Order: sequence, then C-alpha cells, then structure tokens
Amino acid sequence: MMRFKEEKEAKKEAFRKYLESSGVLDSLTKVLVALYEQNDKPSSALEFIQQKLGGPSVSDYEKLQAEKSDLQIKYNELFAKHQETLRELEGVKSLHSRNSSKDDDERDVIEDEHTALVAPPRH
Repeated sequence: MMRFKEEKEAKKEAFRKYLESSGVLDSLTKVLVALYEQNDKPSSALEFIQQKLGGPSVSDYEKLQAEKSDLQIKYNELFAKHQETLRELEGVKSLHSRNSSKDDDERDVIEDEHTALVAPPRH
C-alpha cells in the first residue's frame, strides 16, 4: 500500500515539474492574478481565462462556427453543380462519339460507292 502512495506522489511530482518546465504554471498564474486584480469581475471567468491565453471569445467562436456552416453549404452546392457538369460533359462526349462513329460509317459507305463507280469492272 505504501509503495502505491509513493508511486502516485512521484507521478504527481513529475507532472508538476513538466507543467513548470513547459511554462504552463507561469502562464496560468499570470492569468489568475490578472483575474484576481480585476475590479469588475467578468461574468464568465472561463471566457476571461480563454481570452487571456489567446483563445477566441465565445462570440468569435460562434461567428466562426456560423461562417464554417455557411461555407460548408456553399461547398456542397458547388460540388453538386460540379458533379452535374461532369455528367453533362460525359453525355456530350458520348453523343459526339456516337456521331463520329455514324459519320465514319457514312464516309465508308460513300467511299465504297465512289470506289465502285470509279474502279473499272473486273473480268
């Protein structure tokens, strides 16, 4: 049982050192001191802390979410239009291919008829 407690304390100490060496403790301390020194306490302490640490405010976040949603709708519309255009293009290609094939067949028939008319009869 004692060994478990020692391991737990060692983990806590290692984590504390990690937070200290990476500057997290210093940053959090500064933000909390700034909050403490506010004469008029903000309605949302969490939002105050987020802003001080460089995160977007709740209203900025909501604006970004709305913008993202609008852009996703536009993307979906444009993608659907793109797919439709690709289908139309394939249809045009297919039609062109069929017409080219028909023209080739007609050209072959005309050439055969011409050859038959021009060529001397074989005996």
